[in-house]
This record gives sequence, C-alpha cells and structure tokens, in this order.
Amino acid sequence: MDKQYSKNTGIIPLFGVTDYVMFVLTLLISCSIGIFYAFVDRHKNTTKEFLLGGQSMNPIPVAFSLMVTFMSAMTLLGNPAEVYNFDTMWWWIIVGMVLAMWSTTRIFIPFFYNLKVESVFEYLHMRFNKEIRVIGSVILIVQTLIYMAFLLYAPSLALNAVTGVHLWGSVVGMGCVVTFYTTVGGMKAVVWTDTFQAGVIVAGLLAVLIQGSIVQGGFVKAWETAYSNDRIRFDNFSLDPKTRHSVWSMVFGGWAFWMHLYGVNQAQVQRCLSCSTVRKAQIAMWINMPGLAFIVSACCMIGVVMYAFYADCHPITYGLVAKTDQLVPLYVMDVLGNYPGLPGIFVSCVISGSLSSLSSGLNALAAVTLRDLLQQSCVRSVGEFRSTITSKCIVVFYGLLSIGLAYVASHLGSVLEAVYTVFGILNGPVLGVFTLGMFFPWANKHASFGAMCGLLASLAFLFWIGIGAFVSGERALLSPTYVTGCNFTAKPLPASAANLTAVVNGTANHRYVIVART
Repeated sequence: MDKQYSKNTGIIPLFGVTDYVMFVLTLLISCSIGIFYAFVDRHKNTTKEFLLGGQSMNPIPVAFSLMVTFMSAMTLLGNPAEVYNFDTMWWWIIVGMVLAMWSTTRIFIPFFYNLKVESVFEYLHMRFNKEIRVIGSVILIVQTLIYMAFLLYAPSLALNAVTGVHLWGSVVGMGCVVTFYTTVGGMKAVVWTDTFQAGVIVAGLLAVLIQGSIVQGGFVKAWETAYSNDRIRFDNFSLDPKTRHSVWSMVFGGWAFWMHLYGVNQAQVQRCLSCSTVRKAQIAMWINMPGLAFIVSACCMIGVVMYAFYADCHPITYGLVAKTDQLVPLYVMDVLGNYPGLPGIFVSCVISGSLSSLSSGLNALAAVTLRDLLQQSCVRSVGEFRSTITSKCIVVFYGLLSIGLAYVASHLGSVLEAVYTVFGILNGPVLGVFTLGMFFPWANKHASFGAMCGLLASLAFLFWIGIGAFVSGERALLSPTYVTGCNFTAKPLPASAANLTAVVNGTANHRYVIVART
C-alpha cells in the first residue's frame, strides 16, 4: 500500500500495487475468456452462435450469468447503503424474487423457448403488429443505454472519491474491455466471464462482511447495535404508498419488477434461450435463485455492520464523504485498508458487477437492434455471416456510445435514484403489453391499436408520477444519524500531497477518515 493505516497518525491508505494488480487481473481474465471463445468458435459465424451461444450452453454457467446480470455495481454499492440509511425492510425483496422465479420458470421461459425467437419483441409482432414491436425495442434500447452509462460512471466516481482509482481510466477501461470481449466472444464469452465475475463478487462481499464483523466484535454485536438504533425492522405493513419500503411494496412490487427482468427482459431471456432445452433453462433459473438470495443477504448484512461501525459518526453529516454511494467504498478502505490486496478484491467485485451487467446489455442490444429494427427495414435478405458481422459492429457502436453517455452522466449530478425510477417506469408498461398478449385471448390482432394506446398511456402516466415525484423533491425520511462520536478534527494536506488522501487528527475511537482534494 502507499500508506499503512495508523490509528495514531490517522492516515488511511490509498490503493497500492497489489490492489491495482487485482483490479487489472480482473479485466485481463475477462478479456482472455473473450479471446479464447473467439478462437474456438472462429468457424461458427452465425447469429445463433453469437447471440445464443449455439443454444448449447450448460445450465450452471447460465445460472451464474443470470445471477449477476442485474446484480450490478450500483446494487453492490446501493443495497448496503439502503440498509444503512433506512432499515432492513429491503430484505423482503428476496420473497418477491422467489415468486418471480416461479412465475418465470412456469410461464415465460417455456413460452419464449417454444416460439424459437431470438428477440422477445418478435412475439409482439406475431401477437399485435410491427409498430408495437418497434416501440418495445426502442424502449429497451433507451433504458439499457441509460443504465449502462451510469453503470460505467457512478461506481467509478464512488471508487475514485474514496480509493483514489482514476475516474476516467476506470470508465474507459471498463467500457473498452467489456466491448472487446462481448464483440469477439459473443454469448459464450459473456456467460463464462459472468461466471468468473460471480466468483469475484462473492469473494469481495465475503471479505467485507467477515472483516467488518471482526472489527465490530462479531456480527451478533453489530446486529445488536443496529437493533438498538431501530435499523432492524421487518414488520412495516403500511399501506401508505409514500412509505419507502413495506412488506407489500417489497414482496408484490419486487415480484412484478423481477418478473419483468427475468420473464420478458431481453438480456435474461436470451440467456435462458442459450440452453439446449426448456428443462435446462428452468434448472438454470432455480440454480440462480440461491445465488441471488446470498448476494442480497450479504449486502444487507454489510449494511448492518457498516451502520454499527459508523453508529456515532455519520460520514455524510460530518462531511467525510458527500454522497450515499460513497459510503461502502469509504467503509471498505476503513476496515480492509490494512490488508494489501483486499481493497483490490472489493474493487474487482464492484467492477465485476458492472462488467456482467454491461456485457449482458450489449449482447441484448445487438439482438434487438438486428432482429427488431434493422431486419425489419434494410437488411432482411442479408446472409448469416454478414448478419453476424453486423451484430458485432452493433456491439462496438453501443459500447463506445455508452462511454460517451457516461461523460454526459458526469454532468447530471446525483441522479441514480432517477435512473432506477425511469427503469421502473419503462418496465411496467412493457410487462403489461406482454401480459395482455399472453393471458387475454380476446385481445386479438385487431386490438393492436388498443394495445398501443394502453402502452403509450401507461408510459405517460407513470412518467408523470415518477418524474414528478423526483422533480418535486419527494423523499423518504432517513433514519436518525449521529455525530457524537466524531471527536476529532480534520484538515487538508498541502498541494504537494497526493490528490486524494485522508488525514485525521485527534483521538478518535473509530477509524474515521476525511477525503481531501487538493
């Protein structure tokens, strides 16, 4: 490490050589997997091979890929902070996930598999008309691009602010690496890199949770501290729609949200369709469920130990960090900073969360753009080889575009909550139009105009609610925080010091740090 943590001097270590090696190694292994499958499948230049892995994927790596596709870096940074700022009601989301898995495996996956489609929006064309198919495709493209831009920028910003990892080096590095291996390796590279990244994510979460519990004298003690400050709660049955998290919103709202992600979202359905049979796709779904539950539970437990660590000195209130998404990186450097390589494992964990979501998004965008937009207009008669090359060019285009949009996102301030709001706004109407087509036979092909009107009206209504609430500043009240334990003063270093460092003077009882930009 550049500096060892000292309780007497109060100096927090920045990233050192070992940490950067862990970070770079994660990117290199991901690239090497893409190169491997580019070489192995160099004679299989078909869109089925590139977009669906030849429908020969083993359910176990597919399960890991399903697990981490939407367990992004924002999830790994945001879920612990959610528990820290509010309470453990977020844990109820697991019940919604289980319900969603059951619905998806019993209904949606067999349905799409038997249709033998590459894009889920092909069904909307079969059921209604071309216009609804195009609208659905455009919604997915817009949503995914916004999501990918923040997947690149927001985690890099949080890590830069606390660990000193170069902001735009991280953004451009992640963007180029994920674009490269998705382009050259296709679905097989995406699935197997996701499998590797799932292992990194689990290792990173365990490192933070175990060491965090040790620092607090055991997880039970941390739980007791959180409980005494009203952070442990599972009994909020409020029917007030303004309640941030209730049993009803987490279970039934979570059910709808995850049913869309696993049932009709192109990225997830495409993974299931890469298996050779419906049965194997269903097995992959159920193998994925314990992994999802573990990641959510680990994030919630990290939120508990993080709260116990900062119980009497809230970092944001005291000015140690500026934003909620910087809490977890700050905590990681506090509890793992003494151990060379462990902060690097956590950063690799966060980067893996971004890479897995980005690669899945790029692969899905390639399928949707090729099948639902280009082949419906200008390249219908193009052969398999040229279609595959077109798909790879689409991946490169969207990869570079997402890097550019990350730069745009850097000028929009803290809008992560708005991104998730838009995500929910766009998911609901799309799930609704699929539900209409699948479960209401009296809505025949002649009801296409009604389906389109319903889709557009629901989009407008939800935008009015969601964006209106965000613009008006409606926010749930944070749980109480304290600064009574902040018995030290902080000062910046001179301009000749490192750009990002932390110095604390005094006799603090905890390892508090303050970021000083020079």
